[in-house]
Amino acid sequence: MPKPTASSGCPPGLEYLTQVDFVQINQEIDLMELMTWQDMPNKYHLLNSMGQQIYFATEEPGHPLRPCCSQRSFIMHITDNAGMEVIRLHREPRCCTVCNCWCANGDCCGAVLSIEAPVGQTVGYVSQRSSFLSPPKFVVQDQERDDLMNIDGPCCGGMGDIGFELFSAKDGQNAGSITKQWAGMAQERMTSADNFGIKFPMHLDVKQKAALIGACLLLDAMYFEFPAQGNQRQRSQRQRRR
Repeated sequence: MPKPTASSGCPPGLEYLTQVDFVQINQEIDLMELMTWQDMPNKYHLLNSMGQQIYFATEEPGHPLRPCCSQRSFIMHITDNAGMEVIRLHREPRCCTVCNCWCANGDCCGAVLSIEAPVGQTVGYVSQRSSFLSPPKFVVQDQERDDLMNIDGPCCGGMGDIGFELFSAKDGQNAGSITKQWAGMAQERMTSADNFGIKFPMHLDVKQKAALIGACLLLDAMYFEFPAQGNQRQRSQRQRRR
């Protein structure tokens, strides 16, 4: 996709987001992960509604808890088609989170993601709210930590598309959705690669659009990083014991 003309007040590199109301995020299927059963850092292609790539996201490797914990901290680098990093995501560590937990017992235990655009300048946050024994809830905030948008998740996951609805924090009006798209039985069972679609208003501030991209990648890390290879390996080990 050709780079649009820069506009006033738009962080450099986010010009692409001024022209889209939908972003498709497809996670790469890592062949090394398939062959070695080793969980590898995530990589994603970010596309517009016509299938043109606008960004590429790469998780920074090396976190020691990556193979066993979906609640790990991480750093994600998002680059444009020229290879320039335009967004950086940083998930803060939370010592009281429990791996693979669908909800947070309290706000102090909830996940927090910061969004930098350009790198070094924080433009927003995504914070998990307490939702013990209820569907997961998140809030998109500006750099001053003022609430802008609420994200309400489903009560549980399963086969088929899984939707997280977006609502304005100001008036409660629906503002779009983040949908984890069912990729088919083969990909869902044999890989941990996931596909997502993000819908938002065209006129939404590009900083909020960048935050929603961050929210989507946070949701993937928290709720859908269940490596099928590890599950299959455990089943094989149980079968050998029999």
